[in-house]
Amino acid sequence: MKKNLFRIVLFSTITAFTLGSCSNDDNKDSGDNSGNDGTRWITLTGSFPDANGTAGNGGTRAYAITPENAANPNYEVDLFKMNGAEYVEGFALKSSRTARVQASADGKFLYNIQYTGTEGGVFNKYSVSGAGKFKEVGYELNTAVILGTSPRWVKAAEGIGVGVSFGDALDPYTGTAPNYVYRHPKGIIKIANIDLNNTAITNTGSINVDLGTELESEGYHVWRADVPVLNQAKDKLYIGLGIRRHDINGTVTTNATSGAINGWARTDERNLGTVTYVVDYPSLRNPKIITSENTMTDNLGYRTMTQYVGTDGHIYQATATSGPDILRISKTTNDYDQSYHFNLNTALGITGASIKAWRYVKDGVAVVLYTTTSAAGGYIALINLNDKTAVKLATDIETDAALSTTLGQFQNIGLVDDNIYVPLTPAGKDGNIYIVNTKTKGIKKGAKLKAASGSFYLGAY
Repeated sequence: MKKNLFRIVLFSTITAFTLGSCSNDDNKDSGDNSGNDGTRWITLTGSFPDANGTAGNGGTRAYAITPENAANPNYEVDLFKMNGAEYVEGFALKSSRTARVQASADGKFLYNIQYTGTEGGVFNKYSVSGAGKFKEVGYELNTAVILGTSPRWVKAAEGIGVGVSFGDALDPYTGTAPNYVYRHPKGIIKIANIDLNNTAITNTGSINVDLGTELESEGYHVWRADVPVLNQAKDKLYIGLGIRRHDINGTVTTNATSGAINGWARTDERNLGTVTYVVDYPSLRNPKIITSENTMTDNLGYRTMTQYVGTDGHIYQATATSGPDILRISKTTNDYDQSYHFNLNTALGITGASIKAWRYVKDGVAVVLYTTTSAAGGYIALINLNDKTAVKLATDIETDAALSTTLGQFQNIGLVDDNIYVPLTPAGKDGNIYIVNTKTKGIKKGAKLKAASGSFYLGAY
């Protein structure tokens, strides 16, 4: 890897950057191959527990296999196998917590911005050469000066990464006890555009959050920015928002032990639909808020992508990870199409569905991973966004309650040609890769996936 070199093609909102450094890890088998030998690798990722034993919160490992091995039920991947204190198989992606992993469409490269820790905010790019052979390539970029050490970021279009972060919020009150007065926290959304091919930051921007006097006076406020995606024309960037509401008639709460102020009380009452910021691209200027009243659930994802550009040029946006809805942003108006609303409950004839992850394929066809309030477990459905139908695809482990943890942190669903690859393991338990053929609408069980306590697989690329 090329160290201590940070390329910046263009910058607009900051005047200084710092360099990320390379840290030692257990990547003993990274090899020297470029990953460009023509093999189509499918990279599986999995997370392991942190020092406190929190499942899936300690970091991310990766292992690459061929589509033939993925389809073989006798093939086994043991990503969390250990010899003493060291992992035996796979590769450790740099990140002190679960990495936010993205990949090129051909599977040749993985991209990651480290999440928290001393190198939180550092971008790394890896070539994929099979098994545990991943090589760090390009330049190591430190985005922390712009985005902080815990950025939300995705591949917003092929070759283009965009990171966002929300911060600089004010305390939601002024005054002293007991005469506190509510104040809207405002805040700033910061944006960084990353050239994934040349590993360079090409532009930065910021949005001073403004929901408008009426909404702000009702206590609505932004608490997270997430899942940025570019439209088909690549002239608009859509940023998902997490919205909460303060109880403006409530009180400031304090910690009973320390006396420290926790903040203004929140309320679950909401009559505001899902909200998205739109900015011009590549300038990252002229922010505008668009809102859909077809759902009262946010469109951000915990660790999953919620927005995809469809074959028809419209953007389809899911209310993951807590709602059943998929909305549409018109390619013509760059605003929500209020006449369009896909509801997974309606399509499947169930209640209490919650989309945890999904992947648009083509021509309106997509796959959804979901849970329900009526039955424990995690489920797969193939949906058609054009006619708003869905077909549930059964797996032999779908009723395992531990899948709720897995799907709650799921990151990416693999796609090669007409086949969808879903590594499905209940938290701490073995599982398999499940392969969905979008043409036949069939599902079959592929390679075995060995798990370990507090560990599970959460992505295929």
